[in-house]
Amino acid sequence: MGRHVENIRRRKDDGRWEGRYKVYHEEKKKYVYRSVYGHTYDEVREKLSVKRSIEKLAAKNILYSDSPGESGNAVLFSQAADEWLAYIQKKCKYSTYIKYSTIYGTHVCSLLGDSPLIDVTDARLQAEIPEHLSESIYCIVNQILRYINSHYYTKLPPLTRDNTRAEKKSIETLSLSEQTRLLSCLYTKMDKYKTATYISLCLGLRLGEICALKWSDIDSSNLTLTIRHTVQRITSAALSDEIAKTDLLESEPKSDCSKRIIPISCELLRMLDRIYSKQPYIFGTDRPLEPRTMQYQFKRILKEAAVDDRNFHILRHTFATNCVEKGVDIKSLSEILGHSDVKITLNRYVHPTMDVKRLQLEQLIHFYNQIYSQAL
Repeated sequence: MGRHVENIRRRKDDGRWEGRYKVYHEEKKKYVYRSVYGHTYDEVREKLSVKRSIEKLAAKNILYSDSPGESGNAVLFSQAADEWLAYIQKKCKYSTYIKYSTIYGTHVCSLLGDSPLIDVTDARLQAEIPEHLSESIYCIVNQILRYINSHYYTKLPPLTRDNTRAEKKSIETLSLSEQTRLLSCLYTKMDKYKTATYISLCLGLRLGEICALKWSDIDSSNLTLTIRHTVQRITSAALSDEIAKTDLLESEPKSDCSKRIIPISCELLRMLDRIYSKQPYIFGTDRPLEPRTMQYQFKRILKEAAVDDRNFHILRHTFATNCVEKGVDIKSLSEILGHSDVKITLNRYVHPTMDVKRLQLEQLIHFYNQIYSQAL
């Protein structure tokens, strides 16, 4: 096992021992593997130790650049962060890139941007990043650190927040009485916004998903609805000093699991038929429905239903909680919600009450009594 960890193996063709190590390739701008050879394992291990020591010294020189014009002749955290942003822009969705660049430009750059990489230590990070900042900021900093470690061959430790993690908020849902008043309101003079609200309550759709629905997403023959797109308003100039502008961006859902096919009832199909139009989007026109418009209309509906003001996402939480309480199996619910892992569904929504636990244990005792009765 130890030899495998050290990346040393014995070659089958000539019986020699081979050890592999990483070096930075200037032309390819990435790390590549090189090999050393020997007649014994110990010989190769010693050669590897020498090569890795040389590479560590070379890597340290990367931290101190001799290029003119650089502050203090050192590679700065901001330079590495800019490289990271360019790197993730090619790997993730544009909306995600905008989110990351906004967090970095707003919260991180002013704290660590001017620091040479060699000065970015664990103690420094703990001192510079306030504990009250959100988890997403810590996540961004650690992603940058991982990029620096992999591309600059350093060993900067990740930022941690021991004993500072806020307690998870319990999932808020509409109470039974609130659901009753809301449903009564939705069935009264139903328009497209009330239809959108009802469908979200019945299927657990996210705001962006309901706004991006097209008539082509409905399969009336098989009674299914396909989630293919989502829409959100994002900042179009996140790092600009000017007033940030926003654009309505339609894109694929945030993960492959969010692309999903959901069964719908005949009743839902009839509701959709009542608001049918020749426009491509069900709740929009030739463009998706503006999420802010749907959020505003939802608050109007809540006021009409005499329900306290809530965010649109409470419909998704209420749907999931109702499914759990009605005994829908968690795997099916997880796929309907578009979660990437059933554990997300379990951790977020499955919190049985003491009455539910008592009922389940009583059912088990009843089962034991049946077995005992049959044995008599």
